[in-house]
Amino acid sequence: MKASPMVWTGRVLTGLFALFMLGASVTPKLMGMPVAAETLTALGWSAEWALPIGLMELGFVILYLYPRTSVLGAVMMTGLLGGAMATQVRVDSPLFSHQLFSLYLGLIMWGGLWLRDERLKALFPFRR
Repeated sequence: MKASPMVWTGRVLTGLFALFMLGASVTPKLMGMPVAAETLTALGWSAEWALPIGLMELGFVILYLYPRTSVLGAVMMTGLLGGAMATQVRVDSPLFSHQLFSLYLGLIMWGGLWLRDERLKALFPFRR
């Protein structure tokens, strides 16, 4: 069965989200890069949280990419993104570039899932 352009758009958004999360967030934390520890410290977190947060992010991305658990992964990642947004608000970071960045990521993540999953479209229909 041939996939529609909507499904392909969803797959592309899903891939972009996963690549961004793996490259910009998970990898620095799991590899112990100084930028991960510095960023967490600047936000008021202990640098010791880099590895646990990186492992959670990796697990959530894997759940999100696997079709049978994609909704569970998206829900769990939404919780993590909400915590990231709360942290940015707490330290009074700039609104559009920092505080709302988790919202942007969440919209891309859920948008990709909605476009490629018929069950989710049935649950949340878009109507004119």
